[in-house]
Amino acid sequence: MSPFEVIVVGGGLAGCEACWQLARRNIPVTLIEMKPLVYSPAHRSPLLCELVCSNSLKSLQTETATGTLKQELSLLDSLIVKTAFCHAIPAGNALSVEREAFSMEITEKLERHPLVRIEHRLIRCLDELSGHPAILATGPLTHPDLADDLIHRTGSDALYFYDATSPIIYADTIDMSVAFRGSRYGKGGNDYLNIPLTQEQYEKFVDDILGAKKVPLHSFESVSYYEGCMPIEVLAERGRETLAYGPMKPVGFVDPVTGKQPYAVVQLRQETLSGNLFSMVGFQTKMTFPEQKRVFRSLPGLEHAEFARLGTIHRNFYLNSPKVLTPKLEFKEIPGIFLAGQITGVEGYIESTALGLLSALFCLMKDKPFYPPPPTTVLGGLYRHVTTPQQRFSPMGANWGLVTPLEGKVKRKEKKRVMATRALRDIREWEMKISELLQDKNGKISHYLSNDRLLP
Repeated sequence: MSPFEVIVVGGGLAGCEACWQLARRNIPVTLIEMKPLVYSPAHRSPLLCELVCSNSLKSLQTETATGTLKQELSLLDSLIVKTAFCHAIPAGNALSVEREAFSMEITEKLERHPLVRIEHRLIRCLDELSGHPAILATGPLTHPDLADDLIHRTGSDALYFYDATSPIIYADTIDMSVAFRGSRYGKGGNDYLNIPLTQEQYEKFVDDILGAKKVPLHSFESVSYYEGCMPIEVLAERGRETLAYGPMKPVGFVDPVTGKQPYAVVQLRQETLSGNLFSMVGFQTKMTFPEQKRVFRSLPGLEHAEFARLGTIHRNFYLNSPKVLTPKLEFKEIPGIFLAGQITGVEGYIESTALGLLSALFCLMKDKPFYPPPPTTVLGGLYRHVTTPQQRFSPMGANWGLVTPLEGKVKRKEKKRVMATRALRDIREWEMKISELLQDKNGKISHYLSNDRLLP
C-alpha cells in the first residue's frame, strides 16, 4: 500500500462520497464493503450506495435547508448529488431517484476509477486497518462486532435509535379509479398518487393498525425512535387523530369525485422513472409482514395491492460524536481514524453524504491548518451539530435552526431566501480556501468552482 493511501470502510453514500473526494485529489483509496459477503437486516442489493429507506432525497427548493445543502454539495463537486440528478424521477418539489440506476452508476464510476480499489470483506475491529489513515462510514447498520469494538475503544456508551422503512407497491395493482394524482394545494405537480378516506374508513384503518401484530423487540433492545421516521403504529398510539394531522393530513387536497376535502389521505410516491413502483409516504411500520398485507389491503384502492417490499424496522447505531471525536471528526482515542455519515449522528441521505465529504477533506487536512465549514452554511450547521457537546445528543437532519441566525431585521417571508443566499456565498469562499490549502505536489490548485456547478 502507498503510505498516502486512505482506507474507507463502508460503501454507502458517505463512504462513496469520501472515496470520490479523495480520489479526485489524486489520493489512492481502498474502499472496503462487506456486501455481498455479509448483508445487514435491511440491505438487499450488492451494489454500492443502496438506498434502504425512501428513494427521496428531500426538497429541491433553495429556501429549505435540504435544498440549500444540495446546492452547497454541488458546488463542492459531490458525486452523490450529481448522480442523483442524473437519475431523478418525478416527485414534485423533491429530488427522488430511481434506486437501482443510481446505485449502478455510483458503483461503476468507483470501480472504473484508477485510484480506487474495492475490497469486499467484513471489518470486525479497527486493528484490521493496519495503522493506515481510515474513514469509518459503516452507517446506522454497523456490523455488531465492529460496533462492540467501537464501544469498547471509545469508553462511551453508544447511542442508537430505531428506523423503519415504508412498503413499496406495484403500480399496476393500485386501483386508479380510486386514487387521484396531485399534491397539497397543487404545489409539486401531479407526481403523487393520493387515496382519499372518509372518516369511517379512517377510523377503521386506525383500529386495524392498533390491533395488528407487531414485530417484537429483542430482549436486549429498548425503544428510542427517531421523531423524523416514526412508525405509523406509534403515531396511532399517541391519539386517534395523530395520523390525520401527520402523514395522512388531507389539507390542500380535493377529491375529484366528491369535490370536497377528504377526511384523510394516503399518499403514494413514485419510486421509479417508469412509474411501476410507488411507496407509501410516511408509512414506516413494524407490523409483521402478514399483518401489513391485511391492514394495507383494507384501504380503498389497495384491495389487490402487491408489494415489492414490505416495511421493516431495525436498530440504527450512532456514536456520541461530540464526546468521542475531535473537531476534525477524528477519534480522540484512535488517531488516524475518522468518522463519516449517519454514524456521526446526522439523519438523511444528503446529510450522510455531507459528512462523508467533510471527513475526506478533514483527513487531508490532518497536518495542515484547519478550516471547518462556516456556521452560516447548512453544511457548517450539520458539522457544528456533531461536534458541539449536548446534554442529550440525538440524530439531526438539515434545518435552518442549525445555521447561524441572520443579523439585523429581515422580513419573515424573506428570511430563508436570504439565509440560502448567504450560505451559497460563504460556501464558495470556503471551497476556494480549502482548495488552495489542498493543492497537489505540483502546486496545482484542485478547485474548479463555477456557477455552472450549481444545480438547476
